[in-house]
Amino acid sequence: MSKNNLVITVSRRYGCGGRELAGILAQKLDVKLYDRQLVHIAAAKLSIDDLPDQDLYELENTVPPMEMIFMPFHSFGVKLGSDQYSRGIFIAESNVILKLAAQKSCVILGRCADYVLREHKNKFSIFVTADDEFRDKRGLTVYEGKTVPELDKENKKRARYYEYYTNQTWGEGSNYDLIVNTSKTPLDKIADGIISYIESVKK
Repeated sequence: MSKNNLVITVSRRYGCGGRELAGILAQKLDVKLYDRQLVHIAAAKLSIDDLPDQDLYELENTVPPMEMIFMPFHSFGVKLGSDQYSRGIFIAESNVILKLAAQKSCVILGRCADYVLREHKNKFSIFVTADDEFRDKRGLTVYEGKTVPELDKENKKRARYYEYYTNQTWGEGSNYDLIVNTSKTPLDKIADGIISYIESVKK
């Protein structure tokens, strides 16, 4: 597997503009952005012909029952309708991420990509956060009127999903190369700063 491709992974708290920031980064670097379509690709690899948008949303943050033993990256058999369904999607999705990173430079949003690509030497992981005032405004204008508590509820799902499959703490600073706060600075300028940081590290 080639490890020379630049791969930027973006994890984010809900309501911080992380998806938009990932898109700006991809545009500025002229690379592909991968996010939810990774789940579709993984589903296709498991011979699932159709994955409705609502099911896709559920899979973004779904983990098997907590009584199941934590076994990251183990080869599980996948049976639709069973508790191993989400695990199968995650494993197939991880394989897709590894192959994409080997093929070309890209930006990957979410999907535990920072952990999946932990051995990729040219990977830069970013965690996006913001203060509650900023998130409250975006909740009203971007997220269909969601309140901060509603946004936080989604964050808890993301944290549980990440921690289940990686055995690491979601949002913990030591797990990322950069943590950026989008509250005070335009996303375009933040993207420029991230690119400058990456270029300085690569020298």
